[in-house]
Amino acid sequence: MLKRISKFFQRNNSSVSASGPLVFGDGQHCLSPDMINRDAYKVVDVLQKAGFEAYVVGGCVRDLLIGLKPKDFDVATSAKPWEVKELFRRSRIIGRRFQIVHVQFSREIIEVTTFRSNSSQTTSKNRRQQTDSGMLTRDNVFGTVEEDASRRDLTVNALYYDPSTNSIHDFTNGIDDMDAKVIRIIGDPETRFREDPVRLLRVARFAAKLGFSIESATANPMKHRAADLQQVSPPRLFDETLKLFMSGQGLDTFKILVEHGLFDYIVPQLGPMLNDRQGKAMKLASQALINTDKRIQASQRVTPAFIYAALLWPAVQRLASNFEKNGNSPPYALSKAAGEIILNQIPVTAIPKRFSIPMREIWDLQLHLRRRGGNRAQRLVEHPRFRAAYDFVLLREQAGEDLDGLGAWWTTYQEANNESRQTMADDVMSTDRSPKKRRRRRNSPKPTADPAQ
Repeated sequence: MLKRISKFFQRNNSSVSASGPLVFGDGQHCLSPDMINRDAYKVVDVLQKAGFEAYVVGGCVRDLLIGLKPKDFDVATSAKPWEVKELFRRSRIIGRRFQIVHVQFSREIIEVTTFRSNSSQTTSKNRRQQTDSGMLTRDNVFGTVEEDASRRDLTVNALYYDPSTNSIHDFTNGIDDMDAKVIRIIGDPETRFREDPVRLLRVARFAAKLGFSIESATANPMKHRAADLQQVSPPRLFDETLKLFMSGQGLDTFKILVEHGLFDYIVPQLGPMLNDRQGKAMKLASQALINTDKRIQASQRVTPAFIYAALLWPAVQRLASNFEKNGNSPPYALSKAAGEIILNQIPVTAIPKRFSIPMREIWDLQLHLRRRGGNRAQRLVEHPRFRAAYDFVLLREQAGEDLDGLGAWWTTYQEANNESRQTMADDVMSTDRSPKKRRRRRNSPKPTADPAQ
């Protein structure tokens, strides 16, 4: 449950500096320095002692305020990337479009960013560059903390915490939006979405994660700008989809993506099939994400291969059916359809082979799991992808597909002893071999003798 933010702030005693931020000092909020990751605290401390401004910033501050456990801790500073690197022996500058520094402590990596500016200056080699459509391709113009706050994406992600003074600096009224449970983009939404279309997905993801509504001015242009997602590189869009569907709020995120027309540009082969909100495609996608959310909440393993297999399965089925109508055998039709569907998806979200190969195996096994007589059942159980394929059968049945009790059969088979397993397999074999009623052939009329002969 989200805690009400206003409980933890004494607004009457907060101060506003000349430059405008609302500052909550020690004793005016619920945070304390011991809640901060010790490595992040150390980075801030080293930077401040070297004469630079430094804060713990972003999602970690937001999550701590509402009682969630942060996944990671980021630091923002006035120090330039090369100045940060000089202060930490185990550090490296990464990125071209957006330079950041990774400071490593044992297995922990603290991400350090330099305050950015929205300035369009072009005198520096690190100038801010945009495409004709407005998408940022380089963003290394450095600025002040106030400018840095103004160029972050969401107000709830633009909170700066100084552990040395135990103070929170709010430049964008993020605290008010958290209190109102609202997701609001900073600046003009249309412009910010053009600069980086991934912000569309971040709005959807954080609204689902936090259970917040999307402020109307932020929501209004989302459907109009959805096509801009086609400008995002396939590898980056794949990484973003993992955050969307594998963070424990996949179903809620999916609903927001569909509502705002974003999903059509993530899995375009499925998008049109979701127009029927009660159809099989919608039920399968929803059930897959329900199951994924449950597994994540239970700290069980999930894999992108299974999620993408579920999202693309309706398209595979439809294409395979068309191939069968053209005279192809079911195994060949399924294999050919699987290859084409994956080939069409990769230019959108670059699914790595380590996931696309298991996807095809899960799909192929959907046919094999029906052919379970004799020794086949035991061989299938020993297949490395059996468990995923079996779970996929259960998923299809949960979504309303009639598989003639296939899931229950395999559930019983796995729980049975060897003797019972053999009996079950033999029963299937005998059923498969039972004589089928044959159509009687019509007798052709016997030729009559030619009276002339």
